[in-house]
Amino acid sequence: MRRRLHPPLIDFAGPSKKAELEGDILTPLLKNPSGKWERLSLTTHGRNNLALRSGRCRYIRYADGSEELYDHDNDPNEWTNLADNPEFATVKRDLKKWLATKNVPNAPFEGRNTKNKP
Repeated sequence: MRRRLHPPLIDFAGPSKKAELEGDILTPLLKNPSGKWERLSLTTHGRNNLALRSGRCRYIRYADGSEELYDHDNDPNEWTNLADNPEFATVKRDLKKWLATKNVPNAPFEGRNTKNKP
């Protein structure tokens, strides 16, 4: 998450964006919240657990490779996982294109008791 927020924060602060950082510039959206924005919402929880939200669907991929897909138009409470439904294969493929292509390295404390985190 740090690397995804870094580019827009750098841009907003003024210096030029660093090429090695992955992410999008949010300044146009911050200046005009009702403007056109064609990116999806990406949420992470722990390493390699990712959720994408489009206007209609939420796609979740877990670190172990398992997946969930929900159609919020017909299932706003996410009761029915459609990830293995062939009718939604194209939707799932299109959402997966938005996943990050690289990850930050493991933090030195990752996997240890978090009570003693630096």
